[in-house]
Amino acid sequence: MTTLTDRPHTALLVVDVQNDVMAGTHNRDGVVANIAVLVDKARAENVPVVWVQHSADHLPSGSDGWRYVPELIQEEAEPVVHKRYPDAFENTDLEAVLAGRKVGRLVVTGAQTDECIRSTLHGAIVRGYDATLVGDAHTTEDLSEWGAPAPDKVIDHTNLYWQHHTAPGRHAGTVNTGSVNFG
Repeated sequence: MTTLTDRPHTALLVVDVQNDVMAGTHNRDGVVANIAVLVDKARAENVPVVWVQHSADHLPSGSDGWRYVPELIQEEAEPVVHKRYPDAFENTDLEAVLAGRKVGRLVVTGAQTDECIRSTLHGAIVRGYDATLVGDAHTTEDLSEWGAPAPDKVIDHTNLYWQHHTAPGRHAGTVNTGSVNFG
């Protein structure tokens, strides 16, 4: 239902599942395991897997902390989009990567829920994409000392509001790993 014409395909978007980003996140191992299941399923169904990798002053490109977690292996043919802002579309080649693969629907996973995941979901919807959040395949760290809710509540709330998000001609929604349909 995307508003992007001639974009019938779906892609799995794996956002910022990097060593330093994932250190100390809620249910880290379970989330990484769910993402690995989705990556395997996408590859088996010939669905593009697009990796997004953040860099910043505190997360310098090429550092150990910047690298993807060792449990997730990127295949050489799979694109890696490098970003410096929370929205993976902002000042990156993500749109060109997706357009080249005729992708109009994204299945979104990764970290951090309350920053890059939310920003990328909204960035996708406003650019005309359908965007499905995998509710048990995203996570965040505990930011409660700065006034945020506990990580499990941040995740639950994001799953709830994205489940009911709407935009003209586009679909949003939240599903769990076992219910992901790339078709």
